[in-house]
Amino acid sequence: MTTPTASDRSQVEVVDVPESSRFEVRVDGRTVGLADYLRTRELVVYPHTEVDEAYNGMGLGSALARAVLDDARERGLPVLATCPFIAGWMARHPEYRDLAYQNRSRVAD
Repeated sequence: MTTPTASDRSQVEVVDVPESSRFEVRVDGRTVGLADYLRTRELVVYPHTEVDEAYNGMGLGSALARAVLDDARERGLPVLATCPFIAGWMARHPEYRDLAYQNRSRVAD
């Protein structure tokens, strides 16, 4: 049995699949990870992210996180990261902390 790898020759891409409400990370055309999302007019929520165990440690989760957060920034949407991976990734990368959703109540007394 051959263990899959994401070598220097592999083509890695992250694509938005809006009909499935998720981003996918693909290696040589094969989907090996995903980040589900819920996008509203006010924010984007990332509840779940996963990468196939055979591809762990290859930086694909980071590539996925960077792509989804860059997309949110381009759309001008704050991010509510309920997924522990995305939340932790944002905490470790200060250049993305400004995207963190801040709940501001609109209720007035």
